[in-house]
Amino acid sequence: MEQLDPVACYRALQTRDPRFDGRIFVGVTSTGIYCRPVCPARLAKFENCRWYASAAAAQEAGFRPCLRCRPETAPDLGAWRGTSNTVTRGLALIAEGALDGDEAGVDQLAERLGVGSRQLRRLFTQHLGASPIAVAQTRRVLFAKQLIHDTRMPMTEIAMAAGFGSVRRFNEIFQALFRRPPSALRRKAVQALPEGSVAETGVELRLRYRPPYDWPAMLAFLGTRAIGGVEQVTGDCYRRTVQHEGGLGTIEVRDLPQRQSLLVTIRFPNVGALPAIVASVRRVFDLGADVATIGAHLAQDPLLAPLVAERPGLRAPGGWSGFELAIRAVLGQQVTVEAARRLASQLVGLCGNAVPVEQRIDPILSLAFPTPAQVIAADLASLGMPGARRAALAALAEAALADPHLFQPMGTIDETLARLRAIRGIGEWTAHYIALRAVRETDAFPASDIGLLRGAAAPDGTRPSPAALTDRAEPWRPWRAYAAQHLWAADPAYLKRSL
Repeated sequence: MEQLDPVACYRALQTRDPRFDGRIFVGVTSTGIYCRPVCPARLAKFENCRWYASAAAAQEAGFRPCLRCRPETAPDLGAWRGTSNTVTRGLALIAEGALDGDEAGVDQLAERLGVGSRQLRRLFTQHLGASPIAVAQTRRVLFAKQLIHDTRMPMTEIAMAAGFGSVRRFNEIFQALFRRPPSALRRKAVQALPEGSVAETGVELRLRYRPPYDWPAMLAFLGTRAIGGVEQVTGDCYRRTVQHEGGLGTIEVRDLPQRQSLLVTIRFPNVGALPAIVASVRRVFDLGADVATIGAHLAQDPLLAPLVAERPGLRAPGGWSGFELAIRAVLGQQVTVEAARRLASQLVGLCGNAVPVEQRIDPILSLAFPTPAQVIAADLASLGMPGARRAALAALAEAALADPHLFQPMGTIDETLARLRAIRGIGEWTAHYIALRAVRETDAFPASDIGLLRGAAAPDGTRPSPAALTDRAEPWRPWRAYAAQHLWAADPAYLKRSL
């Protein structure tokens, strides 16, 4: 494992420096507890501190999570974007449940990432200080701990939501780790709330991010593209319907800037879907981005420096699901945002599922985006779009049905783009756009996009060619996707374009 500088880490702990929150964790030998660097507890002695690159590494070393600073609420539980693309992709898949099984799952995960299982273990140990299995187990424990602290969900539902095989196993792990049963960790303020399941009362979770966060820009992007019946932006709130493994429900997302968090309300009939829903929220709202680091890198270019200074908290919005985003990208080819939104609303009305009334946060949110099977079965002729694009929609649905992992991070960005371009009707621009928004490739860059070319224009209005812009973007790696977001935002027609 790469060594952390103890002196620098201790200085961050002394000053409670929030820039290191989620990047390092400190295990205190005198207490057996590990903390975030922003923990309000009394400063431990230097000689008693041990430093770890992830919560999983600290837990593997025998330390238990602090009940005061709550490591499960750290930004992204250790954001390693840019450190290793393979590790970043692996973390994204683990968050969606890729290792909610036994050790054999590591081999399958490695295959999906295009590396050997030994190399994957080595990379995780090098960058996180823990194996993929240890990372997955720690995420389960910390997610369960967050649900215990912040909700009144029954313990049986928490065990299921966190991916434990049984309530007995759930109790055993918490007893061994915290030396007390899970119920003893529940805060008094939460105990005063009425107990209820996710399906009955919904559940509220706070998901932390690293500031700054340009929430108005995120809402403007989502609101302009909101699909009727599926999405709604009102005031400072985003709502939408969700579908997972046949279940239907709704979510609501609000910004809590004073807590540097998003407040997410989830109403869904199957508690086992909570990790996948939370992972989708993180993806849509780009909560894992370290925009300060990304901005500092991009600001070295004179073209991007004023754009970064104007919007320091700009994020790259993601897609709720890869399939939905890909369909929306095809619908938006050669048309305005408003036209694409209308087409998407027509498609949902044509073959989307109705959300049960009891699962709706708002009566307007009544339909879920269709599945690949529903798109294949639908008569798309009524959409009123060119036959080639209708064929592309059908091809996308067929490809997604044949490969459930089609829009997940696998291999290198070049392999991802090649996989997408192999689908009929998906060209270079669309492949890069899907990679950027759905696969969350931080280096995706649709250089031929007219908005990017306008945003990169010279003071006299002369636009670069796509090839010239691609060459100009080389120093922006591995954050070209964020450079694209700043160039789009610099285009006066940004909100009106089909993005």
